[in-house]
Amino acid sequence: MDRSLARYIWKHTWRQQVWILCIVGLSMIPYFMSFDLPKQIVNGPIQGDGFDGPDAVQPFLALSLDLPFVGTADLFSGFMLTREQMLYALSFFFLFLVVVNGLFKFYINTYKGRLGERMLRRTRFELVDRVLRFPPFQFKRVKAAEVATMVKDEVEPLGGFIGDAFVQPALLGGQAITAMVFIMVQNVWLGLIAAVVVGVQLAIIPRMRRRLLVLGRERQLTARQLSGRVGEIVDGIGAIHINDTSNYERADIAARLGRIFQIRYDLYQWKFMVKFINNFLAQVTPFLFYMIGGYLALRGRLDVGQLVAVIAAYKDLPGPLKELIDWDQIRQDVQIKYSQVVEQFSIDRVLDPKLQAIDDKPSVRLEGPLSAVNLSLADDTGAALVQHVSFSVEPGEAVALVSTSTGGAEALAEAVARLNWPESGKLMAGDRDLLELPESVVGRRISYASSDAHLFSGTIRDNLLYGLKHAPLRVAQYDGDLARKRSWEVSEARKAGNPEYDINSDWIDYESAGAKGPDDLYSAIRPILDSVILTRDILELGLRSSLVPAEHPELVSRIVEVREGLRERLEADGMSDVIVPFEPGSYNSEATVGENLLFGTTGAELSGPALAANPYFQQVLEASGLDRDLYGMGLEIAAHAIELFADLPPDHPFFQQLDFMTADQIPLYQSLLQKLKGKPYEQATPEERVQIISLSFAYVEPKHRFGLLTDALKARIVEARTRFYEGLPDALRASFEPYDPERYMAAATVIDNMLFGRIAHNHPDAPEHIRTVVRDLLEDLDLFDDVLSVGLGFDVGVAGKRLTRQQRQKLDIARALLKRADFLVLNRPLSALEQRVQDQILRNVLEEARREPYDPAILWVLSNPALSNYFDRVLVFDEGTLHGDGTHETLAAGNGIFTALLSQ
Repeated sequence: MDRSLARYIWKHTWRQQVWILCIVGLSMIPYFMSFDLPKQIVNGPIQGDGFDGPDAVQPFLALSLDLPFVGTADLFSGFMLTREQMLYALSFFFLFLVVVNGLFKFYINTYKGRLGERMLRRTRFELVDRVLRFPPFQFKRVKAAEVATMVKDEVEPLGGFIGDAFVQPALLGGQAITAMVFIMVQNVWLGLIAAVVVGVQLAIIPRMRRRLLVLGRERQLTARQLSGRVGEIVDGIGAIHINDTSNYERADIAARLGRIFQIRYDLYQWKFMVKFINNFLAQVTPFLFYMIGGYLALRGRLDVGQLVAVIAAYKDLPGPLKELIDWDQIRQDVQIKYSQVVEQFSIDRVLDPKLQAIDDKPSVRLEGPLSAVNLSLADDTGAALVQHVSFSVEPGEAVALVSTSTGGAEALAEAVARLNWPESGKLMAGDRDLLELPESVVGRRISYASSDAHLFSGTIRDNLLYGLKHAPLRVAQYDGDLARKRSWEVSEARKAGNPEYDINSDWIDYESAGAKGPDDLYSAIRPILDSVILTRDILELGLRSSLVPAEHPELVSRIVEVREGLRERLEADGMSDVIVPFEPGSYNSEATVGENLLFGTTGAELSGPALAANPYFQQVLEASGLDRDLYGMGLEIAAHAIELFADLPPDHPFFQQLDFMTADQIPLYQSLLQKLKGKPYEQATPEERVQIISLSFAYVEPKHRFGLLTDALKARIVEARTRFYEGLPDALRASFEPYDPERYMAAATVIDNMLFGRIAHNHPDAPEHIRTVVRDLLEDLDLFDDVLSVGLGFDVGVAGKRLTRQQRQKLDIARALLKRADFLVLNRPLSALEQRVQDQILRNVLEEARREPYDPAILWVLSNPALSNYFDRVLVFDEGTLHGDGTHETLAAGNGIFTALLSQ
């Protein structure tokens, strides 16, 4: 990127700038005419100049041209109008000029706004493009939040300025010069007065605003540092809590905010002082015009129409002049911000753009061995990690890398994946230097997974298939308005220097994954998920998720079949009573009182405490006479809960069984019970009734066993349920779906739809048994992949934080396996898992990776050296050097370092 903002803008927009400058020049014609017209109106039809009698006429819109040697050539004699007609004609012509000038401004502002936004889009894309080409060590020196702030916020002012870079000074300068010339034409002395004041403004104001630029730069830097610090707090929140440093962090943030406040306060003081002086100078000129111009008018040396025109013209002068001074300040401010951003993004050794060029052709296999030739690696400080290492890995060979804490095997694995660049020596794939290969080869033919598994925001499916999204292989098809919209998007992308790739196209390389297309993709995914023992986890996530019926029609249409099959299998196992189904007209003893009242799925309006506070629901309870019954039940529940739990510490495990209230709410209900003790229902406030009644909604008799539910009360609850359905308002009906044994409930989870009831509390082992039965049932009904697809649609959250660390590592390995690359590099990828699971997954992965027709070379940095017996060769590293190369048996018999590592 060019360090000069003006050159950068001109380079990319010079055609548009020339066009809009021509439009600006053209707009000066009606702008000047609008200055002269008030004088013509005052001196002509109003004061009567040229109209000697009542019937006198003058030409309107007469056009003539003075030609040298020829004289005056009359092009159009005009329309002959009387004095009154002339007044109307000139007035409407003035209105016409106002409209024309407004349209010019509208076009110019719209055009330059679009130009600015287009260039802002280009700038942001170039910055992100540069981030994608940063050398690996650079990411250890910058904070992600600071980079994001620069791309998002710090270049934002460029969008407003880029369109004004050349147009604004031309437009404002043209308007100011036009006004000054007009004033000079009317009266030289008044013109000189205006010129002197304008000169003072142009000399003083920009100098005073230099201090504003310095303060603005400091504000930008401190705000960027604050953003980076807040990002660190979010990333390191665990360490903050563990070390009790939250107040230290508060003090640090308060100090930073104090510094920002001081800068901004100084900025405001200086800003408004400059504004005061500028406004004062702008108002001095009209004072001089009135005094001196009035004096000249009294002496007959200036007619009233000229004075009025001069004052009207000057009225339009301070605006452009002030905006021109503001433009100069913005220019300097934006240039500083632009220079700072360019400086931050001007990094040595960035990747050549050609290495990241898109390639939609099938990737070329990396033939030959993977070799390290006198390879040395260092960290970003220059400290040596690997020194002069040489080895070779043949295609299809499985090699374990075993290392001491300072051995350097991890750095070597990163170097193979190009996450660390050699200080000296080379990494070769056959006869080709890995560092010189394009990413379209390395990114497809080398797979990498590590203990620091990074997942992107999105679904499990998005992250699993991420390694296959290299190029838009199947272009999305659009019709009608969508096609026109897409055409416009492509045109704008081209003009902004952005790539024209369509994110909605199909980017997945199914062939690399061993599939022919999206229809048989799961047949390629399933064995890989099985090998990393992730299938069951994803299935559980799918069962606990809700789905969009239109996206899974097969599962939705067969939900009744699943329910019947589940009950039949449980009955065959002698566990027919383990699920109490939802039956219309009956009370489900294993469901809560609230669930029995609603008997359906609903939104937030009728969930939790909001249910008791809902006006319509309160009407139903009152009409059914349940409000007092549930109020009394709530008081009993509160009394029992306080008696059982009041003396326990807040972190006691018994609180996990308390559904009615949290440990923090116990004091609240203690005071509420004391206040309401002995008082009838009517004396409780509406808020107190809601708090007490809401306790009853979580009550389940077989679970809590307070003996509060009688058969009569159950019958009245079922009766109230019917009343609730009949009068349900439309606003609530849209978010409410009653239980129906013949339908799929869209708002409920998949497992709740399958159960269509509640698990009995007297069967503690029932949930695990039901999961096993459900898995087998789904396999038998050919619905396993459908539910697995629901699980693959689970949103992993920011950086995958909604998954456990173990699940993230498994998913990272699965993503690496799915690429079916020539070299599979695994850098301690299972460090979060227990040893038994590590052993199982390692053996599964080695088997899956070599499944016909695939046979990649495998480099695996092991956390447990004992697992190296599954590999063809073992490389032993210590202190950054290679200390052993051989089979597990050979090294165990004669390599001291390897033997020591095995004994740890």
